[in-house]
Amino acid sequence: MEHRNIDLFVMWGWNPIYSSGGNPTYKALANKGRAKYIFIDPYYNDSAMVLADEWIPIRPTTDIPMVLAMAYTLITEDDPVTNPLIDWDFLNRCTVGFDAEHMPEGADPKDNFKDYVLGITDGLPKTPEWASQICGVSAQRIRSLAVQIGSTQNVALCQANAVARQRKSDNWPQLFMTLGAMTGHIGKKGSMTSGGYYHTRSSDGGPALVNAGSSGVPSIKNPLASMRMNDNEMWEGILSGKYTAGYQDVRDVNIQMIYHGGGAVLQSRDGMTKGIAAHRKVEFVVSQSQHLTTNSKYADIVLPVTTQWERYGTFLTGNREILIWGQQVTEPLFEAKDDIWVAKEIGTRLGLDPNEIEPVSLKQQVYNQLAGAEVMKDDAPNSGGSFEPLLTITAEDIAEMGVEGEPQTGRISLKEFREKGIYQVPRKPGDNFEYIAYKAFREDPEANPLETATGKFEIYSQALADAIKAFGWNETTPIPTYAPYDEGYEATFSDWPNQVKGEYPLQLFTIHYGRRSHTVFDNIPALRRAFPQEFMMNPIDAEARGIKHGDYVLITSRHGKTIRPVAVSERIIPGLVNLWHGAWVQMDEEKGIDLAGADNIINGAVPTGQGTSGWNTCNVQVEKWTGEPLAPDYKWPQRIPIKEA
Repeated sequence: MEHRNIDLFVMWGWNPIYSSGGNPTYKALANKGRAKYIFIDPYYNDSAMVLADEWIPIRPTTDIPMVLAMAYTLITEDDPVTNPLIDWDFLNRCTVGFDAEHMPEGADPKDNFKDYVLGITDGLPKTPEWASQICGVSAQRIRSLAVQIGSTQNVALCQANAVARQRKSDNWPQLFMTLGAMTGHIGKKGSMTSGGYYHTRSSDGGPALVNAGSSGVPSIKNPLASMRMNDNEMWEGILSGKYTAGYQDVRDVNIQMIYHGGGAVLQSRDGMTKGIAAHRKVEFVVSQSQHLTTNSKYADIVLPVTTQWERYGTFLTGNREILIWGQQVTEPLFEAKDDIWVAKEIGTRLGLDPNEIEPVSLKQQVYNQLAGAEVMKDDAPNSGGSFEPLLTITAEDIAEMGVEGEPQTGRISLKEFREKGIYQVPRKPGDNFEYIAYKAFREDPEANPLETATGKFEIYSQALADAIKAFGWNETTPIPTYAPYDEGYEATFSDWPNQVKGEYPLQLFTIHYGRRSHTVFDNIPALRRAFPQEFMMNPIDAEARGIKHGDYVLITSRHGKTIRPVAVSERIIPGLVNLWHGAWVQMDEEKGIDLAGADNIINGAVPTGQGTSGWNTCNVQVEKWTGEPLAPDYKWPQRIPIKEA
């Protein structure tokens, strides 16, 4: 998909400047001035400030009603001759479940998507007026946006993860796909319907053009593979001794040890209030870490491990076109050891063979990945062609590295790759590396079936409904439908029909922030000062509570409490508040209140659907903090353990 061919971008919950830095953001900016950009988001984000021709504010957890109403508009206003809005050819050839005439075998024709949208199934037409009361977008704009998408030739429908990070949101990807299928913006040049429009692969999908080789380390079978506990149940499972193993299958469990081998599980998973309690309940907690993270703060033993700059080497990428060779720049500091060294030492003490834990040395692993690195040939059609070795490696290179291998010839020398640290596949307009997802399927769905039961896009998906039921928390329908979310917009009311607000009347949003990457870098005073951990709310909500910009407030949910200074801003819609994701928790143990603005203290873990965490489904109340004021967190002591002399 080439951005330069697109006429209309619809950015649904997407902020590439924060979530897709580098090449994807550049590509989004490159078409500014030619294409129109519409951002649909509860927050007027930084990307919208730069790119948006229009911002359509929407309440969190209400995206499904809005798209259902757009589908209603497309169905009721489409006329194949005078006002063609629906791509009936694509729908009829490439999908199942849209109408009664195109249902999968064995399904009741009455359970089709079209009849549900029109209200024939349940007596409730999904009109723009119905959706507007829920999502807050005017009925007129819902209707005109649907027409705009359906009548524009080249459209990019883009959405990121925030929309799906909500409880019971499992039908959202299916519905977003349905919108793309109805308007025909799938599998053709100049259009796309994108899931996961974030991170390094945003706007640059398709097979990787350059890859590192295999390390040569065989995979290790997990002896507990049959026992899996969802993130949303792990803390409660430790505390209660129960977890959901499947449909009507709740089992006993007795966990007495937590071992953090990497990541920031305690800090970055929702339900941290219970997470801290779980860490205190078990007999033993170990954390492997480079810093005194939240994992380590609540551990009994912290094992210092090396950073990527202290290790011999690693490989990563920034998009499908580049390969990066990260190389050691300093010796390990103090007592830090590689994670695999720790694993071998523990394994030895448990009677395991350390050579089975690390059968290939790290140096040899790095060499194997270098020698096996491959790059797609220039004549490869549509990114599906053959590869050639990336590197020329000489006998002298092998001897210098002290590894086993054979000389080989590739596109560039090992010396060049080592000096630059990066290889970029040359690109130019009209090259053979352009990728259009589902192009072959669209052209001939029978010859190029999808990996679904029907071989087509399934607007009616019994497999999805069965999968959700099998997880054991709730059930859903095979077509994308709407039911109010747990702690969604409707849940802010104690009496929805009469619009009476409840105990927690505000919706909480937890957006990624320039101060850190998830939780990484939150221990750096300069970043803390540049990006304050403020709590954002609309002037209307602040004034109703007697709160002014800069005041400290107490934020309370069903799951926890935290304190933060307020940033009053019209960039966020009324009824919605934002707490930036990832601040390192700092509990006042006596009061049971977090002082740092850690979002997952007030976010609760509630398993639904396929177990997706619902970071953007949390209801809160806010009041002015009347206790002792806090110093700005950039003045707080850093969490740095000092090695004694």
